[in-house]
Amino acid sequence: MNLTDPITLSEDVVAREVGDETMLLDLASGTYFGLSTVGGRFWQFLEDGMSVTTARDRLLELFEVEAEELDADLTDLLGQLAQQGLIAVP
Repeated sequence: MNLTDPITLSEDVVAREVGDETMLLDLASGTYFGLSTVGGRFWQFLEDGMSVTTARDRLLELFEVEAEELDADLTDLLGQLAQQGLIAVP
C-alpha cells in the first residue's frame, strides 16, 4: 500500500477522542484500535473526505515532522488499518 492509493473507510467504524488519543471502534467485530494525536487527526481528515495525500500534506503543515518520517508512519498506519478491516483499498 502506498499513499497514492485510494481508500474507503469502513462504515462500521466509529471514532471518538479520548484524551490525547482517538479510539476507533469496529462495530462489526467489537474491536478497538487506538490512534495517537497525529493518527487521530489523519483519521479525522479522511472522515472529512480528504484524500490520503491531501491529509498527509495537511499534517505536514500542522506538525513538526520530516516528510519521509511521516510518509513511513502513514504507510505503516494504513497497512494496520487495512489489516484490521477499518479501511479498504478498492
